[in-house]
Amino acid sequence: MTASTTPVTSTTAATAPRLSLRGITKRYPGVVANSGVSMTVMPGEIHAVLGENGAGKSTLMKVIYGAVKPDEGEVLFNGQPSPIRNPQEARALGISMVFQHFSLFEVLTVAENVWLGLAKTLTLSEVTAQIRETATAYGLDIDPDRPVHTLSVGEMQRVEIIRALLTHPQLLILDEPTSVLTPQAVEKLFVVLKKLAAQGCSILYISHKLHEIRELCTACTVLRGGKVTGVCNPQEESNASLSRLMIGAEPPALDVRPQAAGETVLTVHDLSLKRADPFGTDLLHIDLKVCAGEVVGIAGVSGNGQGELLRALSGEDPRAPSGAVLMAVSTHAHALVPTSLRGKVHDMGHLSPAHRRKMGLHFVPEERLGRGAVPLLGLAHNLLLTRREAVSSGTGWLNLGKLRTQAEGIISRFKVKASGPDAAAKSLSGGNLQKFIVGREIEAKPALLIISQPTWGVDVGAAAQIRGEILKLRDEGCAVLVVSEELDELFEISDRLHVMAKGKLSPSLNRAEATVTRIGEWMSGLWDGDAAAATSSTAAQEVAHAQA
Repeated sequence: MTASTTPVTSTTAATAPRLSLRGITKRYPGVVANSGVSMTVMPGEIHAVLGENGAGKSTLMKVIYGAVKPDEGEVLFNGQPSPIRNPQEARALGISMVFQHFSLFEVLTVAENVWLGLAKTLTLSEVTAQIRETATAYGLDIDPDRPVHTLSVGEMQRVEIIRALLTHPQLLILDEPTSVLTPQAVEKLFVVLKKLAAQGCSILYISHKLHEIRELCTACTVLRGGKVTGVCNPQEESNASLSRLMIGAEPPALDVRPQAAGETVLTVHDLSLKRADPFGTDLLHIDLKVCAGEVVGIAGVSGNGQGELLRALSGEDPRAPSGAVLMAVSTHAHALVPTSLRGKVHDMGHLSPAHRRKMGLHFVPEERLGRGAVPLLGLAHNLLLTRREAVSSGTGWLNLGKLRTQAEGIISRFKVKASGPDAAAKSLSGGNLQKFIVGREIEAKPALLIISQPTWGVDVGAAAQIRGEILKLRDEGCAVLVVSEELDELFEISDRLHVMAKGKLSPSLNRAEATVTRIGEWMSGLWDGDAAAATSSTAAQEVAHAQA
């Protein structure tokens, strides 16, 4: 694949910036998203845009892509003033963008979605062939014939990246492109991006992963509160100095204290489930245990059965056979759990999500908009998805004042940047919406919290806060199950780790015994020879701990 470039005929043209922004300002009711932002990106440059959640990064990228019209300022492309009025004009210029929130039609196939954004001179079969070729060349495994609604979040991100690559862009905008990619997939993507840059393609790269920015990018513009607060070469900076540029301080260190696990809260025994759709993954003999006062992490490449397992645990898929999914409700459960449910072990494989919440199981899905929150509803009303305390049991009327107070408390505690409890969920940046959803479930004082991709698209300060809240919840006796493709995150907060591959779950591994190499091998399903030793070691430690 080659990146197309505009022919240049003079030294001046050859050295003209690929992109110049001059005084870009964009206002929304109650907030100034961008204020006088200026930035220059040269041909072949990989340029990072860094900032905390709500700093104005995504708005600025949408201005460049024509999805948002600025109130003030000028955009120049290849040295020429270019008032980009819509994404079609941006693509015609050679600008392509991969959004953090995907723009895919779920009822269409992968190939049909990609076809919509390409020249109409190509047939669907030709596009399908190009997708297969690109996916193979760059390690972005995807089936062009699969309907998008059957894909995991990570697989949807691969579709967006392939669609962008097939346009042969002069400027490629990537908004959190590695947020749900494995380390191996990230390495392959970096090879792709460096190759594109060497061919003259300019890349605007948004990420909260500072080590990625330092490895990949040679220039960086820092935004804070919608304004440019710094320009640097990230390869000459440290993670700490980049954090200070971005949020004004280094993120606080996590207080990770080992503690003894309590009674078993969740037991999954020999759970096997046929996939609900032809493109899903069968679950094969899953065994899992999560105890009070511990965090159990599940690592793995997206699309290996994590979604199917989470749906079986949350109640979205109530087909689990009798005895396969059990939850023990403590006699000391939170006051919201009915007394009649406490002190018992419940077979919950057939129960609805609402019944499971009554027992104290709360769930944070990986998809924020659509599953975690209703886009058009305000934050206060979004509490009703999983929190029912504001509904009068006698009359069924909503206590709107109580809802607003609860929402305001979450906004304050989790430092959510929003105009207030009535702000529509879709008006928040991805990271701020994630903080609100995680806060909503943590504030419910669950006995069991299941959380998928807890810090997807969240800045370093907010990620540290969310991880700290998860550990605090663990220390208070909650059982926590975390599914994440961020290995560093799992190593940081998990007491025990599993790996999921091809619908199977590995034995558990104590955090002290887990390494990136070992987990990487297990992601390919290669744990059989290693698992016996790991299981034996874990059992010995449990016996020693019990004797102590």
